[in-house]
Amino acid sequence: MKIVTPLSEELARFLDLNTRQIQLTTANMANIDTPGYRALGMDFEGEMQRAMNAIDSEQSLPEPEVVNEDGLIVRPDGNNVSMDREGLNLAEAQLRFKVGVTLLKGQYSDIMNAIHADAK
Repeated sequence: MKIVTPLSEELARFLDLNTRQIQLTTANMANIDTPGYRALGMDFEGEMQRAMNAIDSEQSLPEPEVVNEDGLIVRPDGNNVSMDREGLNLAEAQLRFKVGVTLLKGQYSDIMNAIHADAK
């Protein structure tokens, strides 16, 4: 049996997108010394809005759009990854992930309380 609420679906997508952001950030960090490597990223807020619109209209969820990050300082070897920037992105993603998991736990706790209330 699958128990899903509208908020739990949105939180699941939030966590999926956040995980994708973490993957992009760690890939950038891993390639900091790769000549010619360009940092990848995505517009988290824009992608979350696209996902909410898809959920509201009951469409399939779109894949997040990954883009090369523009406007970063390019080193002489052609690489534009900044460890400071990536560290900040990772910290922000970790905070979002913790918030998402906490909210999702609250959703399932409410559902379990409702189920147990009927048993009494």
